[in-house]
Amino acid sequence: MPLLVRDLMTIGIPTCKTDTLAVDIARFLIEHHAEEMVVIGDEGEGVGIVGYEELVNAYGREDLKTLNAEDIMREGVPELPSDIPLTVAAQMMKDKKIRVAYQTHNSAGIVYPAAMISYRHIIRHIAAKDESELKDLGLAAERKSPLEQFIERRDEARKKNMVNR
Repeated sequence: MPLLVRDLMTIGIPTCKTDTLAVDIARFLIEHHAEEMVVIGDEGEGVGIVGYEELVNAYGREDLKTLNAEDIMREGVPELPSDIPLTVAAQMMKDKKIRVAYQTHNSAGIVYPAAMISYRHIIRHIAAKDESELKDLGLAAERKSPLEQFIERRDEARKKNMVNR
């Protein structure tokens, strides 16, 4: 059976609001080794993408320090279904000239990006010595509970506030 997108995708994606400063997005991408972030609208829906390309395109602007996600984002969120073979997904990403594609979830009429597959996932699969090196990916991956995630984010925010004082 061929490997499917859902077998390697990452559940949970980096997001930001439309008013997040571009410099903060750049910092996040570097610190978290992420390629891009989904920009979330008022209802929680994905409205755009900010990644390396968008940040580099904004680099020469005099107002760079005041630009926010909405100012520089690429509109729309590229999607791929999670039940297609990874080889098909890789070709579709190449054809669409995207390095990251998202899988969406519909909750209460709001469609929001919930998972992603990227070139990095594919390269990790190529480089993996065995499946144990990929155990953090896909639907079967062990994930932290929502409470554990909340506590981790809270503690991280507290650390930042202590440093900024």
